[in-house]
Amino acid sequence: MAKVVTFGLQKGGVSKSTSAGALAYLLSQDGYKTLVIDMDSQGNVTELLTDQPANNFIGKSVFEAIVYKQPKEYTYKVNENLYVLPSNNYLALFAKWIYTKTLPNNELVKYEGKVFEQLNLMIDEIRNDYDYILIDTPPSLSEQTTNSLYASDYVVVLFEASKFCYSAIPNFMESVEISQQISPNKVEPIGMLRTLNDKRRSDAKFFNEKIAEDYPELVFETVITRKASTGRLPFFGFEDNDELSDALSQYREVYKELLKRIGE
Repeated sequence: MAKVVTFGLQKGGVSKSTSAGALAYLLSQDGYKTLVIDMDSQGNVTELLTDQPANNFIGKSVFEAIVYKQPKEYTYKVNENLYVLPSNNYLALFAKWIYTKTLPNNELVKYEGKVFEQLNLMIDEIRNDYDYILIDTPPSLSEQTTNSLYASDYVVVLFEASKFCYSAIPNFMESVEISQQISPNKVEPIGMLRTLNDKRRSDAKFFNEKIAEDYPELVFETVITRKASTGRLPFFGFEDNDELSDALSQYREVYKELLKRIGE
């Protein structure tokens, strides 16, 4: 049965998509059959892993997979161990469908269960097909995020050293706690990943130390620093990338920590 891990925070620019994509790639290279579910309508992790524009997947995305509860029909194979349920702009209409049961073409598609259960019900169809399912979420406390937390066993909280990000953490942790109370999976915060760190800035050092004081058991030891090769990863991708080893060097340490915390 797959271990389901959400990457989240209701703030943009904290490296959710890059982190989810990098760790999914490392899992697949280690022999774990891995699925990435893109629950962000921007489709960033979709483009990172497929090397295609997200809108190439209109009509064959995670949105349709959730609506019709047929994920196998919409899964894109990256390699033998890595798969993606892609996203695109139409996922922004997820909330409309949740509350009106109406699709963009005015087709009425009813569903069973509660509004926050729909992703979990879809995952139930494939939970035994993978070792890991990683979920990338949007930069908001939206229906996509609540569905992702409800469906997860674990959540990795992203943190970028800034006041606004620091202020966003308590609200997100409260959302995790609420999901923990109602979800059958009892989602557990498994780690807080400090990303995009600029060693030259004293304020970054301050906020990284402050969040470690607030959540000493949660923060990963590894701090992802800003690195040109990692920044170019979304452009060059994971195939035929001469910089790949350097781009993933810090994430390899996070990967080891993550597996240890999960108990692999």
